[in-house]
Amino acid sequence: MEARPTTATDPAADPVPAPAAPAPRQRRSGYRRLPVEQRREQLIAVALELFAARPPEEVSLDDVAEAAGASRPLVYRYFAGGKQQLYEAALRTAADELTSRFAVPPAGRPSEQLASALDGYFAFVAEHDAGYSALLRGGSVVETARTTAIVDDVRRAALRRTLRHLGVREAGPRLTLLVRSWIAVVEGASLSWLDEGRALPVEGLRDWLVDQFTAMAAATALHDPQTAEVLAGLLALEGPRPERAERLRAVLGGASPDAP
Repeated sequence: MEARPTTATDPAADPVPAPAAPAPRQRRSGYRRLPVEQRREQLIAVALELFAARPPEEVSLDDVAEAAGASRPLVYRYFAGGKQQLYEAALRTAADELTSRFAVPPAGRPSEQLASALDGYFAFVAEHDAGYSALLRGGSVVETARTTAIVDDVRRAALRRTLRHLGVREAGPRLTLLVRSWIAVVEGASLSWLDEGRALPVEGLRDWLVDQFTAMAAATALHDPQTAEVLAGLLALEGPRPERAERLRAVLGGASPDAP
């Protein structure tokens, strides 16, 4: 029997394999197109998280790109100066947000106003713990005069707001030292609070810091007439027998808080 020839259209013929379709282009996991400003803010937020978790010198642009679901060239598109520019932008973002929380309410006893300002401060610390830690922890080899200046700007803003709260236009050296020292106590207490897993209720930490200020002011008043005058004015504004004023009078005068 003669073999029947086969053709490409013959159902009995072996099928001719079709040319393979090109494989779809791989995209980075989690990559999404974002508006320019939103992408920049995302990169800064991711950088803050990484810089707070590890020393900045151990964080690479590849780490930032991977965590953001972006590419390294995209990071460079927004921060042509590389990691140093991104680090400074992240610190500035955290600094500006923290400074905005220093507002003191216009009404209330001085201790209540100071407590309210601390509430705003600790709200930032709690909401942006990574940014706060990255802002205040020093010792990085990528630290420059510009990054140091960013942190100093925050401290100067805190100094100005506190002196304004005290009703002081021009502070002498001892009063300035008092306020700067108290700001350092607030910073150290905040970082320790984060390191210890926020074990202490924030209200208790806030009240302790208010009492720290009054105690430090009482000690400084023994050596500085300007601080003594400021402290006397604060006590007068506290009212007749509020709790903190009575505690402070007891410290200054050696009397019992229950004494008339």
